Amino acid sequence: MPETISLSALPVGGRGCVLTVNAAPAMARRLEDLGLIPGTCVTCEARGARGGPGAYRIRGALIALRQSDAQGVTVTPQAVSP
Repeated sequence: MPETISLSALPVGGRGCVLTVNAAPAMARRLEDLGLIPGTCVTCEARGARGGPGAYRIRGALIALRQSDAQGVTVTPQAVSP
């Protein structure tokens, strides 16, 4: 089985593909509306200081997510090509 981590653990510049979204129903729906559905590839573009929001590239859009929300998204890390 491939390694899995939460989206909040993805390093800056790292890329991962969404496996699951585990959140309260309203938040899960919001994350899905933003494009976080199984199979979607996400890149971590920036991380806020002291646990602030992270910026993630999702389907071409740059989205800021609180760390607590990103922790509910499980991803499989992907190799980033140069």
